[in-house]
Amino acid sequence: MRVLVTGATGLVGQELVKQLHAENISVNYLTTSKEKVKSQPNYQGFYWNPRKNDIDKNCFKAVNAIINLAGASVGKPWTSSHKQALIDSRLNTIDLLKSSLKNIEHNIDHFISASAIGIYESDYRILHDEDSTALADDFLGELVKMWEAKAEEMSALGMEVSLVRTGIVLSENGGALEKIKKPIQNYVGAVLGDGKQWQSWIHISDIASIYVHILESKLEGVFNAVSPNPSTNKELTVQISEILNKPLILPPVPKFAVKILLGERSTLVLASQMVSAQKIQTSGYHFKYVQIKAALEDVLPHQK
Repeated sequence: MRVLVTGATGLVGQELVKQLHAENISVNYLTTSKEKVKSQPNYQGFYWNPRKNDIDKNCFKAVNAIINLAGASVGKPWTSSHKQALIDSRLNTIDLLKSSLKNIEHNIDHFISASAIGIYESDYRILHDEDSTALADDFLGELVKMWEAKAEEMSALGMEVSLVRTGIVLSENGGALEKIKKPIQNYVGAVLGDGKQWQSWIHISDIASIYVHILESKLEGVFNAVSPNPSTNKELTVQISEILNKPLILPPVPKFAVKILLGERSTLVLASQMVSAQKIQTSGYHFKYVQIKAALEDVLPHQK
């Protein structure tokens, strides 16, 4: 099997490539940086520039499925230009893949695309499964809705479409955890808001494994990619401080202060999304990390 991966050099992409190779699955990948184009039998790079509608169509040769991880980071400040980049980097990339495949012969029958739990309404009590109709109406929620609708368009090419709604990814190599742990390491960490907001998380190893599971099991539809045990902001913050052996000296940061500091982007840390992992588990996936403490101890091993 050979899979085309967009975003292969990113945080999740690197772990995914490693796990695909462990399953003897070859990878073609698209990159916007010509310096990152490598040529190996099981890892072949191709250049693309979605902003200019430019793509090397050789990337589709011998490919059976596409795993789409492309998208600008939501962690950067949401200026008007970056908000547009968040939209374009998700929609234009899929448009380019679709238009490129439309008029060529190929054997691709499965399109697996990243998505986010930010689509769900913020609520302290609702347990969101994939059929939840309580959806967010803020910028992040609308962004994910557009992203998913664009991915679903790939079904017009005869492909099965899978959407992977991802929670907070815990990794030792950056991402959200880096931003959460840094203040704690510097003794300025604190619980945000009342700390009761649910933050559904997933270990980097599990999110990559879920993509492989969906690919190999040929699963179609929407799947939440979160640990079976969501954490509150307070629990997450306290666990990190204990593992790093850095006490939480400051009192909780009031919601209004977080909103002043982060603006609209404050929804990333103040929104409460308790998300169910039942569907992916029922499909046969077994999580490696189900408890927040064990997951954090794995990705912060040098701090023990």
